[in-house]
Amino acid sequence: MKPDTTPKIAFVMVGLPARGKTFIARKMARYLAWLGHRTQVFNVGSYRRERIGSRQHHSFFDPRNDAGQAARLEVALAALDDMLAFLRGGGDVAIYDATNNTRERRAMVRARCEAEGLEVVFVESICHDPVLVEQNIRANKARSPDYEGVPEEEAVRDFRLRIAHYESAYEEVGEDEGHFIKTIDVGRTLVLHRVEGYLLARVVHYLLNLHIQPRSVRLTRHGESEFNVLGRIGGDAPLSDAGRGYARTLATIVRERVGTDVVVWTSTLRRTIETAEALGLPYRSWRALDEIDAGVCDGMTYDEIAEAMPAEYESRQADKFRYRYPRGESYQDVIQRLEPVIFELERERRPVLVIGHQAVLRALYAYMMDRPPNECPFVSIPLHTILELEPTAYGCDERRIELPPAPLDPEGFRQDT
Repeated sequence: MKPDTTPKIAFVMVGLPARGKTFIARKMARYLAWLGHRTQVFNVGSYRRERIGSRQHHSFFDPRNDAGQAARLEVALAALDDMLAFLRGGGDVAIYDATNNTRERRAMVRARCEAEGLEVVFVESICHDPVLVEQNIRANKARSPDYEGVPEEEAVRDFRLRIAHYESAYEEVGEDEGHFIKTIDVGRTLVLHRVEGYLLARVVHYLLNLHIQPRSVRLTRHGESEFNVLGRIGGDAPLSDAGRGYARTLATIVRERVGTDVVVWTSTLRRTIETAEALGLPYRSWRALDEIDAGVCDGMTYDEIAEAMPAEYESRQADKFRYRYPRGESYQDVIQRLEPVIFELERERRPVLVIGHQAVLRALYAYMMDRPPNECPFVSIPLHTILELEPTAYGCDERRIELPPAPLDPEGFRQDT
């Protein structure tokens, strides 16, 4: 087998404070890690807070402050050293999250990375919209650890002065600096220069769909099906009586908690469509949301698989994430086919309700909650439960709501796909 000669990538963030760099960096890292690339963000601000302290007056960031400049360079180099060590030690992609606001600083970072054989891509976040900048200052920066316990207006004033210090020395990335992606006004415009290759193309496509509009995502399995009652996997069985009861309860809850302006997605399988039809709302059926393909095991119970195909049963127990059913799919395969759903999920500005299946919702949950892909086969997604996920600036809040009637097998142990 030939060795993998694909260069490792260092994404180097560029931009003034309050321009969404950390939001973009963490989103990119979540997406790439979910796809299976070993990815890590190295945030220089976190290094500064850990090594110097969080409560720094705006004058600390003044380029004329030699002591401040030296201290900030020291923590920036510490983060860069750790990033290079991560990539040297088996990482695939690293994201260096800092302002990197001068050509001199970027040249230093690029030289250090290229000396290690890394491909460097600058990701510059530019925002010309003062309303967006002000929203970001008040929603995130003024409430950051840098201003813990500081009255909001005082924090806002200090942070604006910090921005002014960076603006006084800011230089946009130029074409002579190599590969770059510029995202302007939170993705309204993207400018690309020398961006080539499959992985970078996927990252660009992903960034095209990002926005900062708050909206909720709700995940729920279909109502209990007749196959659930029998403990059989796969198939295209209709809902059981309890499943139809859940569909009616779900309809009531959705109208009370979300309203009618909700985007509803289902798979193409009968049990999700029957659940959605009870809502009385438009819905979109995605083949990409179909349950994991159990191949020759479709319609069997796990006891039957263990008896008829003990080697397959043991292989699945040994590595549930990578195990592929004969003529079927693995969890890895499911993640790959869900990528268009992720793009649409990031693009959508209205609340989204996904009525799906256990394996598929596990994969979506792993993405939303920034869980490693190999953990997704073990996420609990019970029947007759809504998972309410509220994306925040840097993560996602979760709430679970159990609804009646109780299914025969709420945790899905008997249909543990």
